[in-house]
Amino acid sequence: MSSGMTASSKTRPGSLIRIARENGATETAPPLDLGARVRELRQAQGWTLEQASIRAGLARSTLSKIENGQMSPTYDALKKLAQGMGISVPQLFTPPRRDQVMGRMVTTRSGEGTGQITTTYEHELLAEGLRSKKMLPYRARIRARAFEEFDGWVRHDGEEFLYVLTGTIRLLTEFYEPVEMKRGDSAYYDAAMGHNVISTSPEDATILWVTSLE
Repeated sequence: MSSGMTASSKTRPGSLIRIARENGATETAPPLDLGARVRELRQAQGWTLEQASIRAGLARSTLSKIENGQMSPTYDALKKLAQGMGISVPQLFTPPRRDQVMGRMVTTRSGEGTGQITTTYEHELLAEGLRSKKMLPYRARIRARAFEEFDGWVRHDGEEFLYVLTGTIRLLTEFYEPVEMKRGDSAYYDAAMGHNVISTSPEDATILWVTSLE
């Protein structure tokens, strides 16, 4: 990420991530109805209560009570249900996402992204039209040629993916030896670890950066 975010005034490291988070609305998922979830899974398999209870090793009456919210299953019963349906226990509590699909999409043509210029990086923000994103993609031109050009390490929450588009770079991190990278190389790392990138080619290198926002 950047060591400062200004075209006109200096901003602290990680401000791209902070701004992206502040611009996104928080969405809270409704509580899961376990009984309805179990019934949905059973019906998706085309099983009757009797068939599902046999597969799960539970009494038919017990399965019926679970589906109708008349009893809370023990962990042992949950394990039997999951095994009988061929899924893991956590999947019992994970509602299908098909009803939540909004079909969101946005395109950013070359050069259309908003620019953020600093002394070390020149960012082009991508996919700005989408709110509540779970990742922040941007293209960066690496202007820095030495670690001393930064105001210390850059650190922020989340994870980060880096892909070299043009030129060559050196990825500097506080816990690993410097990594020399060329076009087509990539790295995935914990963004809370101090990190900086410098260009080692005569021209400014360019990279694609994707930062998680969760």
